[in-house]
Amino acid sequence: MESLDQIAARISAALPGATISLVANPALPAQSSLLLGHDSAVAVARFLRDDAGLRLDYCSNVTGVDWPERVIKTTVKTTQIVDGQEKEVATPREELQPGFLEAVYHLYSMALKHGPVVIRLRTADRDQQCRVPSLTAVWKSAELQEREAFDLYGIRFDGHPDLRRILMWDEFTDYPMRKDYREPDDYDYEPTPHNEVVEKAARHVATPAQPFAGA
Repeated sequence: MESLDQIAARISAALPGATISLVANPALPAQSSLLLGHDSAVAVARFLRDDAGLRLDYCSNVTGVDWPERVIKTTVKTTQIVDGQEKEVATPREELQPGFLEAVYHLYSMALKHGPVVIRLRTADRDQQCRVPSLTAVWKSAELQEREAFDLYGIRFDGHPDLRRILMWDEFTDYPMRKDYREPDDYDYEPTPHNEVVEKAARHVATPAQPFAGA
């Protein structure tokens, strides 16, 4: 199979103006990926599926990744005059990187027996602009997995045919897989309360917790 650089070059040749960049992953197993822009994501996905040399016809996995706001520390080296001599001075810097969410797709070719090729879609932030285009129209297997990423991370997939919770109950309002998620003490909407849940809820009332008979 071609390298990601070669695949990216062929995408750019076939779809001029498509936004695509390589996201390197130095950690084992060094599985780098392609970050797609929203405007061209569906067109790029169709190219990956239909191109005769790639034929990435199977989306095996869709997952979410939460990147909270964080401070990136770097060191900038400059040449300065110190005590009349030219010296290299290292100056620490901190840069605030806004948070965002990602949807990550693993693609394989059942026809050509190769893969995976990993592609990513990134939201603008973790609050008001948590939207990416759905790729369900290209790979039907992404439908339920995009719902799971919506349910657990809060990623909204524009164009999804049936975007609703799939694991959590309808009244649940948070996203359990986000890194800043905090488990509540009071499970007002817990559908199957057990002893531990009842004990947590009991902290909000004066009477001691009673064992749940069905546990």
